[in-house]
Amino acid sequence: MAAIVTDQFRVLNSKNFLDSIRDPNNSYYIFLGLVNPSENGFGRVSNWDNSIPTPEDSFNYLEHVKDTILFGKRITSDNVRRLIRKVSWEKNTIYEMYRHDYSVQNPSPKTNSYRLYDSDYYVVNKDYRVYVCIDNGSSSLNRLGNPSQDEPSFIDLEPSRAGESGDGYIWKYMFTVSPSDIIKFDSIEYIPVPPDWEISTDPDVKAIRTSGDSLINDNQIKKVYIENPGTGYNSTTEVLDIVGDGEGAKVIVDVVGGRISDVLVSNGGKNYTYGRVDLSPINQGATSFAHLIPIIPPSRGHGFDVYKELGCERILAYARFDDSTKDFPTDIKFAQIGIIKNPTTIGSATSIFTNSTFSNLYSLKLNENSVSLPEVAVPGETIYQSISGVGTAVGYIASYDDETKVLKYFTDRSLYYNTLSYDQKDSKTVFTQGTPIEFSPSGSLVTTSSGFSASIDSTFQGSVLILANNNSINLNSTFVNGISQPQINRRSGDVLYIDSRPVVNRNPKQKEDIKIVLEF
Repeated sequence: MAAIVTDQFRVLNSKNFLDSIRDPNNSYYIFLGLVNPSENGFGRVSNWDNSIPTPEDSFNYLEHVKDTILFGKRITSDNVRRLIRKVSWEKNTIYEMYRHDYSVQNPSPKTNSYRLYDSDYYVVNKDYRVYVCIDNGSSSLNRLGNPSQDEPSFIDLEPSRAGESGDGYIWKYMFTVSPSDIIKFDSIEYIPVPPDWEISTDPDVKAIRTSGDSLINDNQIKKVYIENPGTGYNSTTEVLDIVGDGEGAKVIVDVVGGRISDVLVSNGGKNYTYGRVDLSPINQGATSFAHLIPIIPPSRGHGFDVYKELGCERILAYARFDDSTKDFPTDIKFAQIGIIKNPTTIGSATSIFTNSTFSNLYSLKLNENSVSLPEVAVPGETIYQSISGVGTAVGYIASYDDETKVLKYFTDRSLYYNTLSYDQKDSKTVFTQGTPIEFSPSGSLVTTSSGFSASIDSTFQGSVLILANNNSINLNSTFVNGISQPQINRRSGDVLYIDSRPVVNRNPKQKEDIKIVLEF
């Protein structure tokens, strides 16, 4: 059995994903995670930065990822765009013309691509204007086409040449990437496409979309390619019909010396999915029949549906993490970024979390005068607390704020697995180390192996801390007896994307712009 997943399925999937993000019933977040990837433990390796392991797609690993998520920022419609490859215009470069029939049997002549979307049939100029190549001067005598000499820069609605060099190129202006989208979504490899093309009321988008609607303008077909000029045709200039499953298209055919030398579309018609030029008025003496290929644009015409025309199979999601909230501590480290869908609110199994940001960390408010040297708790270190009659609570430090004396931490299976193999292998300590124990305001000092220790301030309640100078700080977490919970249920949501990378150290002077490209 032979089968394929079509390009249009990928384009549709990108649309469906975008629609799902915009659905108010869903919450998608970009997250940062994994403070200590080089520590001994599950999902970690000692030489992480030099040999980053590929994330696993298993329930076991994904639950570990949820445990090690630090914080996240919600993806809004303003922070997600469809993408296309960045094909920058450069002088003396040959670009391929748009054709509807690139395939295994008919690969594109320059890039040898079996599908349209892998060929270089559009460009972006220095001003971030995008153009589709309608004609590159190619023919049966010049399969590759000509080097492009004139950078397109016009914003006319109809296809046009870009200059007076005579390079043979005809370009169709599609859109201009907005300055705000350049800042958020531009990358080395991709450029963003305007949102909501089908319904946009933006005057420029609407004009291009309307001009590309052949049901209104009878302008569907723009180019007829001369695959073979034939011989023995009547030497003439004749207006002829394009016949097929559409209507109205006409061409002006020039014949010189019995060979078809030029075909100019005079009326593009509408509703074609295939067509043939009716050469019968001039072919009665033909000794070798010509092969002319009307190039059929996607949908109703060039510019009507840019997502289909340009192959929008990718989505870019953007988030900026700064120091604007205590949810995003700046002394933290991270080695993974990802996307999670529909985590639930702490305290509810069904209520989807909808805030613009979340913290996935536990927090301890430490007593001001109880902190012993060293006064800085190091992210990634293990913290301990002995609880009488219960056992020892353990966690990994994510952040410590010396001003507020708030220590944030997380736990994952590495703390409870076999301490040598970091898996489920049996050991004599399984009874005491296999079950998670929560930190307690009535327990002993919280300590680390480096000598840091402090007691939990069990009197602290709420989310606002009043400092000694009477300044107040919103901690963005609600404390009960000096301890706060994560804002989301750590077992909830679906992790859709994981990217492991060298450790990034945050600091107050930097911001992280995260751009995630999803390919469907």
